[in-house]
Amino acid sequence: MSDLNNRKIMAQNIKRQMTRCGVSRKEIASALQTPYSTVCEWISGNAYPRIDKIEQLAAFFGVSKAEMVEDGGMLPLTPQDYRDIAKRLTETLDLLENGGDALMFDGEPLDPETRQLLRASLQNQLEMGKLIAKKKFSPQSKTRRKED
Repeated sequence: MSDLNNRKIMAQNIKRQMTRCGVSRKEIASALQTPYSTVCEWISGNAYPRIDKIEQLAAFFGVSKAEMVEDGGMLPLTPQDYRDIAKRLTETLDLLENGGDALMFDGEPLDPETRQLLRASLQNQLEMGKLIAKKKFSPQSKTRRKED
C-alpha cells in the first residue's frame, strides 16, 4: 500500500472519529499536545502521524490502533446513523440509571469517570453493530462479495 493511500485512510478515519465523538481539531491538538497545524496536516492527508501519536489518537477516540490506520472496508455511518445511535444510547443509559441500582459497583454509584467509560463502550458497541448490519444487509456489500 502506498504512503499516499495510508495518509488518505488515516485522514478518513480521523474525520470519521471526529464526527462520531463531536470533537474539533483544536480539541485533538490540545489533548495530544500536538500543534494544531500538525493535526490539520493529518486530517487533510498531507502527513501521517508517528506511531506514538496514532496510539494517542486511538486512546483519545476510544478505538483500537487498527481502527485508526486500516481501511475497514465498511460503509460509513451517515449523520442519521449517528443520530439514531445517540438516541439509542440515551435510551439505554436512561433505562440503566432509572432501574434502581443497575449502575452501581459493590453497592456504590459509579464515579463520573467510570460512567463515561461505560458510555463510550456502549456507544462503540452500538456503532459497530450498525456498521456490521450495514455491511451485511447493504446491496452494495452483496455486490462486492460476488466480485471477490
